[in-house]
Amino acid sequence: MAMASRRLAMSLNQGLRAQKAIRSVKPKMGLTRSLATPVHSTTTQSTTLSNGFTIATEHSPYAQTSTVGVWIDAGSRAETDKTNGTAHFLEHLAFKGTQKRSQSQLELEIENMGGHLNAYTSRENTVYYAKAFNSDVPATVDILSDILQNSKLEPSAIERERDVILREQEEVDKQLEEVVFDHLHATAYQGQPLGRTILGPQENIRSIQRNDLENYIKTNYTADRMVLVGAGGVPHEQLVDLAEKHFAQLPHASANSQANAAARGLESKPDFVGSEVRIRDDTMPTANIAIAVEGVSWKDDDYFTALVTQAIVGNWDRAMGNSPYLGSKLSTFIHENKLANSFMSFSTSYSDTGLWGIYLVSDAVTRLDDLVHFTLREWSRLSFNVSQAEVERAKAQLKASILLSLDGTTAVAEDIGRQIITTGRRMTPEEVERVVGQISANDVMDFAKRKLWDRDIAISAVGQIEGLLDYSRIRGDMTRMLS
Repeated sequence: MAMASRRLAMSLNQGLRAQKAIRSVKPKMGLTRSLATPVHSTTTQSTTLSNGFTIATEHSPYAQTSTVGVWIDAGSRAETDKTNGTAHFLEHLAFKGTQKRSQSQLELEIENMGGHLNAYTSRENTVYYAKAFNSDVPATVDILSDILQNSKLEPSAIERERDVILREQEEVDKQLEEVVFDHLHATAYQGQPLGRTILGPQENIRSIQRNDLENYIKTNYTADRMVLVGAGGVPHEQLVDLAEKHFAQLPHASANSQANAAARGLESKPDFVGSEVRIRDDTMPTANIAIAVEGVSWKDDDYFTALVTQAIVGNWDRAMGNSPYLGSKLSTFIHENKLANSFMSFSTSYSDTGLWGIYLVSDAVTRLDDLVHFTLREWSRLSFNVSQAEVERAKAQLKASILLSLDGTTAVAEDIGRQIITTGRRMTPEEVERVVGQISANDVMDFAKRKLWDRDIAISAVGQIEGLLDYSRIRGDMTRMLS
């Protein structure tokens, strides 16, 4: 799963180090530049073909390479109970040959151009992308088009990939964080498409047939739900011409849009269910607990406020050398009282809902009640007592994470594709900086009062969790008054 909050935690320290390095280099007085330095203002151009297929680019005229990819507004959420796992299955089969190219020919073409071809599936999107030299962009678009429209889906390849996906599932099951978050979605959106896993259950992986894959493509791989993204040295006009050549024949789904929406699980906003799932295993060394309230969608006016509030709670790991000195009040308290090994706050958004919460890992298994109690007490504080200083710190961290992460054509393409497919437009980095900069302490407290105070919670807990008290006790902490 792809989480904005995880990217925030991972890139924050790198971004701050980069800022420090920039500040430490001071120009000598009296020096002049002999050559002018070109200034490039980033703009995203967008064009939509008559069939609804969209092309979006950010052209960097001095870049020698480009990332080109197709973002599809369909993932595991577009499946049924019986076909859950189809989108991910298709991703695996995409590189196994087409009607024009065998698997070996496909691999050889990519290798000869020195390019990189990849794909991934999420709950709401499927992405196929490639990075190559600018001169190879036409060949890259041809390959992407071929993969998406002419995959063979041979029975022999389908059978081989079953075993590959089952082995992948075994590896995912060993990653506790993934397991906990899959269970969190399953309980928060129980009985609904968003609650299903991306890989699907084993029985589905063993039973998915070619007609399931073909039906998924027919229903979801339509022009109006695809965006061809280019970032780097490829000009917008060139990519539009390539799209007209390779994607103009894709069908538009508008004639059957209501039926397609129902098939994709998007006919109504999913219901967040206050609930819990617990998997106790005393052979594990830690308790792994995720707690979440219903968050915000990508389009929500509170999207960036939710991220700032998340950053105030923060991320912490006692293995980090600076762990006692982070600005988060919760990290200081947990460090001083040795309540946990680590925690990660998160704000995960989808097209019409989201999850806002925290993931806790602790080997202090007899003190889990204290850990959860004081974590939710910190959530309560956010409704009444937030200083502008901690908001400014959180805003600086968020801007560093978002803006400094756009350091390559692939990262820029990902940002363009995600925004266009979810909101219909891309906010420029300047817009993001301005919107985040306007968020105040009052905005954070207002968000917390509406989204955190006395809200139902979803809990997913795995491991040594005997000390985790019952749901009603934890839910009661969502309305605890501060002393």
